[in-house]
Amino acid sequence: MDQRLAELTRWVQEHLEWKDAQLAVASADASFRRYFRVTYNNQTFIAMDAPPEKEAIQPFIDITNVLLKTATHVPEIIAQNTERGFLILEDLGNTPYLDKLNASSADALYHDAFDALIQMQEADITSLPAYDEQRLHDELLLMPEWFLKTHLDIELTENEQSVIASSFSFILQEIAQQPSTHFVHRDYHSRNLMMTSERNPGVIDYQDAVSGPISYDLVSLLRDCYIHWPQSQVETWALQFRDKAIAATIISDIDDSSFLKNLDIMGLQRHIKVLGIFCRLAHRDGKIDYLNDLPLTLSYVLDVARRYPEMQALLALFDRHNIPAYIGTNEISA
Repeated sequence: MDQRLAELTRWVQEHLEWKDAQLAVASADASFRRYFRVTYNNQTFIAMDAPPEKEAIQPFIDITNVLLKTATHVPEIIAQNTERGFLILEDLGNTPYLDKLNASSADALYHDAFDALIQMQEADITSLPAYDEQRLHDELLLMPEWFLKTHLDIELTENEQSVIASSFSFILQEIAQQPSTHFVHRDYHSRNLMMTSERNPGVIDYQDAVSGPISYDLVSLLRDCYIHWPQSQVETWALQFRDKAIAATIISDIDDSSFLKNLDIMGLQRHIKVLGIFCRLAHRDGKIDYLNDLPLTLSYVLDVARRYPEMQALLALFDRHNIPAYIGTNEISA
């Protein structure tokens, strides 16, 4: 047993006086947080381990307390030790959307997810950091650093660096004109939505929430890095969400083409960023399984970029280095 787990177990069994409690690994995410399922008195709970020197736990607590006041199904906090970075949470189960999404279930599940997203966007929260141009730009830079340079060993020429800078500038200028919301989950996808019998879905992993573009969480959900849907279906769902958001006065009336363009451009930012994040997780943190999700993520970038003249130079750069060929593989490796 590692030191953190031993300390967490002692806290649960001694401080909480759950003497017979048993802890088993529930999941780990892309950060340094870990989750354990606690079994005690014929009930289960989730223990979060967030090492204080690496992961701030207070944002999760603060956001949870706000969301609990809405109809959003987030886990209640049962106990906390903020000094050591431990929480005991309500257990929302072990069935993520990803396990249940298919052609027959998807429509109902996504509409539940739309409703939950609108509930979060309606939450009375104004203190979240802004998803501003600098932050969005810094995220985009992860792609040339970790995907191109570190993972594929591509040394960019000055001209190629200028192409990337110009493409990023177009993306950021477009995003700056999009409608915004006080709440952006930032990882609203099929692994962070849990199937629940009541108030579906259960929502987790929102501690990095910001205020920013309303399209961000929607494109995270519909162009999910872990499951793919046909473009026509994505557009249908996107416009259905648009109609719900207008009815809830989250956004003003906006025509189909403008809304879908917003989705495209926001998706470019997210998926370009994620190419870098997945490679950083593999090369820096040893989480190599994320490399298996690179082909789908890359396909989103290429498919959307082909629709916009401003992105053709970046596509040409990728073509010169034969990067599109990786889509047909199970894993993008150098």
